Amino acid sequence: MRWEDGRESDNVEDARGGGGFSIGGRGAGIGCGGLIVLLIVSWLTGVSPMRLLNMVQGTQSASPQAQSGQPGQPAQGEPGRPPQDQLGKFASVVLASTEDVWTDIFSKSGRTYHRPHLVLFSNAIRSACGMASTAVGPFYCPEDQKVYLDLSFFHDLSSRFGAGGDFADAYVIAHEVGHHVQDELGTFEQMGSGRSKGEGSAAVRIELQADCYAGVWGYHANQGKRMIEPGDFEEGLRAASAIGDDRLQRQSQGYVAPESFTHGTSQERSSWLRRGLETGDPGKCDTFRGE
Repeated sequence: MRWEDGRESDNVEDARGGGGFSIGGRGAGIGCGGLIVLLIVSWLTGVSPMRLLNMVQGTQSASPQAQSGQPGQPAQGEPGRPPQDQLGKFASVVLASTEDVWTDIFSKSGRTYHRPHLVLFSNAIRSACGMASTAVGPFYCPEDQKVYLDLSFFHDLSSRFGAGGDFADAYVIAHEVGHHVQDELGTFEQMGSGRSKGEGSAAVRIELQADCYAGVWGYHANQGKRMIEPGDFEEGLRAASAIGDDRLQRQSQGYVAPESFTHGTSQERSSWLRRGLETGDPGKCDTFRGE
């Protein structure tokens, strides 16, 4: 990706306690096995990862670190500093690109796009949706309209899932921003409580639509700022396939349990991302009707 000369977003809060170490010329935090543990528990119990997180929230909130406001875990609403390291700047440029793309798309349909904030953290942080740890991976909190990301997830994406690369990392951010787009469009309200309960098909369709919206961003990022280089889209498709529920379950437990899917199969995730990348049309991302 050609991102180095891109605009950085003003909506990034760096709540990390310290800088990461360098991997391949870009800063990154350490990998976290907790992500795998939580996903395995989720698959075995059929309970969504966010619900599992909420179940342990009380314990985390009571910890001395959470109560002391330790660096890297600011109180909800506390402003953070803009990122200074290369990987943080990369995330900021990607967020800025999503802002430009979705502001333009919303404007053309007579809507106003309210830009979300991206909070970079390490280990754990308190969000309006509760305590969050690195183990749950990147997530969007509709209560405060912020995307939360521990940049060490990018290292895991490459080392554990074999799906590294700039565009693969950008896809992760664009997917979470896709949830914000759903929030702006009222998709969560239309689906009722299905998403919060992590109920099968509703949760999966919401995740697949966010994949498609990530592809819509990629299409326009290429058309406008020409950020995309040969092979970038393939990196994103490889990442989407690598983190499909069926593939992750087969790797972790040796069998697939479709009733516990939360994000969709590898084929579904890559297919919907591809649709967004090829059309650039959010109207083609209706995963609820398959259109």
